[in-house]
Order: sequence, then structure tokens, then C-alpha cells
Amino acid sequence: MRFGLTTPIVTLNPRRHCAWEETAGVDALRQIAPAADRLGYHHLTCSDHVAIPAAVTATRGGRYYDPFATLGFFAAMTEHIRLLTHVLVLPYHHPLEVAKRLGTLDQLCGGRVIAGVGVGSLREEFELLGVDFSGRGPRYEDALHALRAALGRREPHYDGSYFGFHDFVVDPCALQEHMPIWLGGRTPRSLRRALACADGWDPFGLTHAQLAALLERARRWPAWRDRQTPIDLIFAPDSPIDVSTPDRVPAAIDVVAQYQRIGTTVLNLRFSSRSLTDFLDQLATFMAKVAPRFSVRP
Repeated sequence: MRFGLTTPIVTLNPRRHCAWEETAGVDALRQIAPAADRLGYHHLTCSDHVAIPAAVTATRGGRYYDPFATLGFFAAMTEHIRLLTHVLVLPYHHPLEVAKRLGTLDQLCGGRVIAGVGVGSLREEFELLGVDFSGRGPRYEDALHALRAALGRREPHYDGSYFGFHDFVVDPCALQEHMPIWLGGRTPRSLRRALACADGWDPFGLTHAQLAALLERARRWPAWRDRQTPIDLIFAPDSPIDVSTPDRVPAAIDVVAQYQRIGTTVLNLRFSSRSLTDFLDQLATFMAKVAPRFSVRP
């Protein structure tokens, strides 16, 4: 199992973020990214929203750093850790635009990008951006195939039901010949899409019990049995991890073990912390006391 970090500060989720994140900013991120890199975490994340309706910020949160600017900032101060869009709302963008931005970032960081993408669920934001909400599913699926066709290719070609391109140069393109694509979502349909055309499934808002039940069914699907390569399962614990004192470490080990038993390959972590110093201490404690039971340094 590998351990990624849901980057604090860059997204404020009212149900998950810690109080110190509200006033933290660039100086804190300059400490967090190199520390996570040095300690051997698998990835850092940044999400994608342009504008959140004021009426839903109590549940959705209002702060969302731009993923490409933020991950480019992280790329400049790290060497090994991967950079994950978590997730990019693909219907907001033309897939060739996404391929160009991901490809540029991949070149700048030496081939460390993971393309996390999702279909999106915030109707008001779709309407604000002039994107059809009701028909987003089929358009999203075609965009996924177009994105795969374009990533890592200087002269991509694709002919689909919504998108098509040929005789265009995209330079720079991704350094990785096969950039991993992880799909967000929270439904059986999103998992079926991931099995069909992605490298990983990275759902949100599902409890351990819900994930276990869904995976038990999914492992009987023909799409699961017929898949030629293993799929990454990227999950997040129901509650933030707390290893702030030695007596809390066994509970964290138990949580990780529960996710290991349902087949998790990558665990996205948040830490319940009181300050930046406490957060950095817990980053180190987790990798020293918990991670060695489940993983090796990537």
C-alpha cells in the first residue's frame, strides 16, 4: 500500500479541514511539500473548482486553489513525490487543453503527474461556465478516451462522438508515455468506467463499509474479471488520522489494516492536527510508526 497526502490548505472542506489551515498559506505549503517528498509519501493533491455558489460553501467549502498552478509550485520544490489532480472536472475543459496542461506539468516535474479526473456534480458551476449539466455523462466518457489518446503524444489523433482532432501539434506533451488516469466519483457506474478506461478508481464520500460492499459485488463483474491489468483502488479513511501521541498510533494502524483488507492500493490521508508544527510532526510519525507495516518507500 502507498500513502498519498490530501494536501491541507489548498482546499477547505468544512467537514474535514483543521482550524489552522484557514489562515495558513504559501509559507506553510513551502514546508509541507518538501517534507512529504522527503518522508516518502506517494503524492500530493489539488482539486478543481472555478467558483462555488455561496449557498453551498457550508458543505462544499469555498477555497479551491487552481490545480495546475499549485502542482507546478509543488513540482519546483520536490523531486520524487507524484502530483495528482484530485480531481479535475473534465467536462469543464476540452480534452486537448487538459492534455496540454497536464503534459506541460509532467515535463516540468520529470514525469510525476497523475491525472485524476471526474464528471462533476455541481450544477450551478456547470451553468456558470456554460457547460451542459444533463448531458455531461456521455461527453465525459468521450473526453476520457480523447484524453488517453492525446497524453504523451506530440501529434495526437482522435475521432469520437463529441471530440475529434488530427493534424495538430501539442508541444510539450506528457513525458510519461502512459500517464496514470484515476477516475473520481462515488457510484458503481464510476467504478465501471474506471475498469473500462482508467488506471485507478478514486471515489469520494464513501465509507469503509460502503466501499467494502461495493467491491464485493464488483469483483463478480465481467469487467473486473476480464481486465488485463490490476486497477489501483485509492480510498480515504472515514475520519482524519491522528498520530499526535504514541497511544494513538495503534488505532491508526488498525484503520490502515481495515483498508488493506478490502484491497486498497493507495490511501489518501488527512491528519487531525492543531497547527502546522503538529501536522509536520504527524507526517513524520506516520511514516516512521505506521507505514512500514504496509508499504515500502516508492
